[in-house]
Parts: sequence; structure tokens; C-alpha cells
Amino acid sequence: MSVSAQATAETNKKIGNRFPPEVIIAAGCLMSVITFGPRSAVGQFQLPILGEFNFGSEIFSFAMAVQYLFWGIGQPLAGAIADKYGTARVLVAGCIVYAIGIALVVWSSDPLTFTLTQGVLVGFGFSACSFGLIIGAFGKLLPPEKRSFAFGVGTAAGSFGQFLFSPLSGAMIQAYGWHMTAFIFSATVIACIPLALFLSNRPTAAPTSDPSPAQTQSFRQALAEAFGHRSYVLLVIGFFTCGFQLAFVTVHFQRYVVEAGLAPSIGYWAFALVGIFNIIGSLASGWLSDKLPRNWILSFIYLSRSLVTIAFIMLPVTPFSTMLFGVLTGLLWLSTVPPTSSLISIMFGMKYFSTLYGLAFLNHQIGGFIGLMLAGWLREATGSYTVVWWLSIALGIISAVINLPIVEKPVSRQPAAAAA
Repeated sequence: MSVSAQATAETNKKIGNRFPPEVIIAAGCLMSVITFGPRSAVGQFQLPILGEFNFGSEIFSFAMAVQYLFWGIGQPLAGAIADKYGTARVLVAGCIVYAIGIALVVWSSDPLTFTLTQGVLVGFGFSACSFGLIIGAFGKLLPPEKRSFAFGVGTAAGSFGQFLFSPLSGAMIQAYGWHMTAFIFSATVIACIPLALFLSNRPTAAPTSDPSPAQTQSFRQALAEAFGHRSYVLLVIGFFTCGFQLAFVTVHFQRYVVEAGLAPSIGYWAFALVGIFNIIGSLASGWLSDKLPRNWILSFIYLSRSLVTIAFIMLPVTPFSTMLFGVLTGLLWLSTVPPTSSLISIMFGMKYFSTLYGLAFLNHQIGGFIGLMLAGWLREATGSYTVVWWLSIALGIISAVINLPIVEKPVSRQPAAAAA
């Protein structure tokens, strides 16, 4: 065995890794595609569900807002369990709950049941099998020099799921009805459970080559350290905007396009373009995160989102402008995740990464919850989405400013405090 191969094997043994990095990344990416796809296609189900169940859009928006909120609440809980007991079993449990929630939509004909199944069950289930947990597994199973790239690839894979499932769901709903489409999506999520095997790791394992974790730090100490760290707090606050913007577009963009007089297929394909170009944006963001200051990358993304949105709502809504919005929004869609997750790993190391990223993601989802609640309420109150678009623009500018003071370096720890 060569020296490099021996070094790789030794590193894998220390990490608790039984598979080559390429296999881990491939399995995580495929799982990210399959789990992210059905949830991102929720906008295509809105009009058929409203037509059959006679809901108002505010009921649908409320259920989706609850989904975002419980996805956010579940993320740090799932991350903490994964940090303590390992990632694979959390992913399996998440897939099962998520699949059940998807299937139960068919029988959720009253507002309460719809909110419980599509809000609580889908939100909690998805929190335990989404790219947030997969990125956490990458961080624990891969050496430091591969993490930023893997974070970008894992995020891009979720985007490919969005690209794949958005037009697929539209075509399947037209061909087979939304009931059968929901059942098929549920079965697809169950079918990806074996992939979790490749993402299993020893509980609380972290590479010994990682200089930043305090290996003996307690969970409570880690939380106190993070929320006492100015850069982490700024990062978490800025992530709120990302959730607000993504949730609003995911759920309401399709209706906005139809109400503007365009064919539903334009909305399907524009949202599919968001997914496919997000692959490019996420990969580029992951690559640039090793080349440029990550806080600059985040500021650029948030500011660019606001500029793109201003152009879209100020110009006439045409097939070309809608498709162009999909392309530009896609480049900026989940590209915040690689620099955000990399900053957390740099600041605090990997021991409690899943928990700390999950807490940041909770604020992201609170932003999504508020965005969806306001979108549904303001749409009914004003007859348009104009106010929500402008709120999204303002938040993007604010987050661009908030991310500038973030300091990209490991947190300072006194040896005695680290070993307490």
C-alpha cells in the first residue's frame, strides 16, 4: 500500500469512515436529490389542492409556513441527535416520517388535518433527511480539504432535485392526477433509505486533523460559545432573509406567474431553471468559498437577489422575463449554504457542527414561516404580491450589510475553558 493510501486509510479510521470520499459524496448527493425534490415541487400542487379541497390560499400558505417552521425546529434537534448517536439512523427515521406526510395529503381535506400532515409531519420528517443533515455527515466523514467542495456539491444536488421534480410533478399531475403523484413521491423517498448506510459515522466523531474543535467541550458550552460569538450571531441573523425569500418564491411563484396571465407550464419550467442553475451557483459558491472571504460572497448573493427581484417586478411579466428570473434566481438560490456552513465549521469545528448549523437554519426557517404567512395574508388583503416582493428586496439589502462585519477565523478558546 502506498504512503498516501495508508494516510487516507488512517484518516478514515479516525473519522469513523468505512467508505471512500467519492462514495460518500455520491450517496449523499443522490439522497439530497430525492428528498429535496418533492418538497420543492409543492407550488405545483397548490392550485389542484385548492380546487378540490376549496381552501383559500391563506390556508395553504399557513400549512406551508408551519412546514417551514417545523423543518426549522426539527433541524437542530435532528442535528443534536445525529451529533450524539450518528447520522444514518436519523436520516432513516426522517425519510419514513417525510414519506408518510407526503402520502397523507390525499386525505387532508380539512384545514386542521392539512396543516398537521403537510405542515408538522412533512416539516419534521424533512428536517431529519434533508441536505442539512447530509452536509453534517460530509463534515464528519470527509477531511477538511474536501469539505467546502462537498458542501457545494451536496447543495447543488438538492437543486438538481428541484430541477427534476418541478416539471416532472407538473407533467405527472396532468397525466395521473395529484393524488397518484403524491403517492409516487412518497414511495420514492422510502426507496432512498438504503443510501443512509453510506453516511453512517461514529457518534461525535470528528477528524483529528481539524484544529478548531474542543474535543472535550460539552453541548451546553458549545451553545453558549456560539451565541456569545458576534460573527455567528450576525451569520444567523442574515440567514433569516434567505428563508424568507426562498419560501415565498417556492410556494407562491407559480400562482404569481399564472395570475400575471402566463401558462402554468411557464411557471413549471422557470422554477425548474431555478433548480438547474442553482447547481451552477452552489458549485461556484463552494469553489469560491476556498478562494475569497466567505462573508463577501454572502453579501454579494443577498444584494444580487434584491437587484434581480427589482428588475423582475418592475418589468412586464413575459415568458422571457420569467425564464430569465428563474436563471438568475437559480444562480443565487442555495448558494448561501456553502459559505454559511463553511463559516460555522471554521469558527467552531465539526464536533457540534450539525447542531450549530441546525440552529442557524432554524432562523432561516423562521424567515420562511414569516414570509409565507405574510404572503398569504397580504395576497388576500391587497389582491397582489407586490408588498411581499418589496419586503424581500429590503431584507436582501439589510442582510448584505449584516454579513460584512463577520470575521472568518476559529473562535478563540482558552485551553482551560476548552477542557472544562
